[in-house]
This record gives sequence, C-alpha cells and structure tokens, in this order.
Amino acid sequence: MAYIERTVDRELDELLPVAPAIALDGPKGVGKTGTARRRVDTTWFLDDPAQREVARADFDLASVPPGSILLDEWQKLPQVWDSVRRQVDAGVPAGRFLLTGSATPVDPAGTHSGAGRILSLRMRPMGLHERGGITPTVSLSALLTGTAQEIGGSASFALRDYADAIVDSGFPGIMNEAPRLRRSLLDAYVQRIVDRDLPDQGYYVRRPETLRRWLAAYAAASSTTTAYSRLLDATTGGDGGQPAKTTTIAYRDHLSQLWLLDPVPGWTPANNPIRRLQQAPKHQLADPALAARLLDLSAATLLGAAGAHMAGPLFESLVTLGIRVLAQAAEASVSHLRLTGGDREVDLIAQGVDGQVLGIEIKLAPDVTDSDVRHLKWLRGKIPDRVVDLVVVTTGKTAYRRPDGVAVVPLALLGP
Repeated sequence: MAYIERTVDRELDELLPVAPAIALDGPKGVGKTGTARRRVDTTWFLDDPAQREVARADFDLASVPPGSILLDEWQKLPQVWDSVRRQVDAGVPAGRFLLTGSATPVDPAGTHSGAGRILSLRMRPMGLHERGGITPTVSLSALLTGTAQEIGGSASFALRDYADAIVDSGFPGIMNEAPRLRRSLLDAYVQRIVDRDLPDQGYYVRRPETLRRWLAAYAAASSTTTAYSRLLDATTGGDGGQPAKTTTIAYRDHLSQLWLLDPVPGWTPANNPIRRLQQAPKHQLADPALAARLLDLSAATLLGAAGAHMAGPLFESLVTLGIRVLAQAAEASVSHLRLTGGDREVDLIAQGVDGQVLGIEIKLAPDVTDSDVRHLKWLRGKIPDRVVDLVVVTTGKTAYRRPDGVAVVPLALLGP
C-alpha cells in the first residue's frame, strides 16, 4: 500500500534536523512505524524477542550502526529510553534516534522522563484532511494566527459522506478495506486489547464482557463530560451485576496507557477572567470508528432513527480528531470550555504558543444561526485581547465569514 503523507510528517521535517531524539507515541495501528521507517537507516523491532535481547545486552547502544535508527515499540524494553537519553547527553547528532511506542511502560520506575532530551510527538489516527479525496481551502494555522481573513471554498461532501468517514476509521490499515472486513478488523482491534495488550501491561481482565460494556458506555458518552460514576451505572449487565468502582478505574488507567482513551481536557488558561470553569474532560476514544463499532452503529443507522442520537456526538469526535492533529502541528493545545452548570460552553478551544485563542463550535448541520454562535461571541466579549478568531465547523457545502466575524467552515475544507 502506498504511503499516505501525514500531518506529523511536517512536524518531523521541521524537528529532525535539530532534535537528536524524537518519540512518536500513539495507539497501535495509527502508522507510527510506517512513518518512522521512511526516515531512518536502521530499525530495531523491540517486540521481536531476539532483537530485544540484543538491545538488552547493549545498554550503551554501542552496536548501533551509524546513521539514524528507529527503536520500534520501545516500551517493550524501557531501558532503551535511558540509553537514548544518555546518548543525547553525550552529544549525538540531530536525527540520530526515532522511537515509537504504543503504550506507557508498565514499570517506568527508574526511567528518566527524557525531558529536554527526547522530544515526544503524539500520533493519532488520520483526520479527515489526511485521508485523501478532498482539497482543504481554510487553514487552521491561519485561523490560529488571526490571518485567515478570506474564508472561501466549496465542498462536495454530503451528510452521508461524513457518516461514512466516522465509521471508516482513521487507522490506515483499516480505513480502505471493504465494509465487512473493516468491521471485523475493528472488532479484532478491541479484542486484541482485552486478550493481549492489557495482559502485556500487567492487567488481567477477569470478565472481558464487563470491560466491553464499560467501553460501550464510554463510547456512548463521546463528546460529553458525563461523570465516570454514570458510566459505571451504564455498565450494569443484564444480570444486574455492576463492576466495582476500583475495577472501572483500572480500566480507565490501563486503557489510557494504551492511548485508546483520548479525552479532551477542560480549559485552564493562565490569568483567567472567566469564572466557574469546569475541569471535567470530554470523553473521546482514539478513533470515532471504534465508538461506532462498540455501539453497533453503521453509517446508515447513524442517519436513521436508531442511531440519530449519536450522529452529533460522533461527528464532533471526527472533528475533534482532525483539529487535534492540525493543532499539534501548529504548536497549539486543544481543550473545551464549559462553565459549572452548563450555561456557557464552547466545544473546542485551540490555544496557540503565544496564548492566542481560537474558539470552535461544531454543528451537524449545513446552516449556522445567530443562536449557534452566541457562546463564541460571549467568549470574544470576555477575552477580546486573546481571541484571534472564531469558527463553526459544519457539514455544509461552502466556507464563508458571517457579518459578525465568525467563520463558517465545512469540515471537508479545513486543513493545515
């Protein structure tokens, strides 16, 4: 399969010439190894027991050949993190090490954080702008810098196309497969987590069906700040049995270590004039297709009566995935804003490296009304010196700027 360029490639283009060691972190199947191997001379696969033993016996990495090297699945041998850090301290050249990891090490005790030596980049499933077939006309980077004055372009995407994009997956090895195979691969992905990845992390799942119910409850709470106690209530089985709170906390912690859960944090700005900000995260799985599969939703059911209640939340999941990929490349963080009590909320806040704020609303509809932008305009009124732009991401056909200054952009037209 031909390699599809990723947004993170732009980051690597910029950083490899100056950084001696970079770690790509993210869930299995997002394409970390494929992206990294294109940029190195040598690869050590540390999930291979034989290769792992060679590395274990060579703490100083003295046998590593010249040039750039990829240490794939480094968490299988956490000592290599310290080995790389020591090499960086010794003055290895830029671009010497790439590391990929699909889990946080089980026992990181004694392992240095790598701060200041190893640069970590998050790699997520592919956003819509990375999947091909569309030509973005609106730059998130320009919106973040307040330079996107001209907003325009037309998209051919229709509502069914967005529903398809939700269930197609952003995992490069899954998204182009036939629908039946794709569903089977997503099922197998979840099953592998239960049967292999969690045990590899030292956590044995005693009742797999309970974990799957909890994951389904988490998926049903996508794009909401539903309390974990309510997720626990939704995990009750047909026999009335409910897992212990400590069990579901373990689920959350271990699934986070595998990068499967990707919650959006509440916004916590410095010198904040906005009071009563809620800090609860918005729930998101790594890929909206996993959420749809856990809930047994197809593109057709998302648009029908049976699944319509999840169409909006999962469209928000799709938008959130793409914006996080784009924002990272622009050195921006992504969070959400919600006041305690819920009387004011903004779906996403992208905050740039200089503290500038881009407010983002998400709407599963082509048209935008004054009511849809009232919270964005409230945000601009509260911190006018920091808000550089406001945007509503829609399923419409045309990008434009409203008379009140709010940009309206179909998701298919939003790019780097």
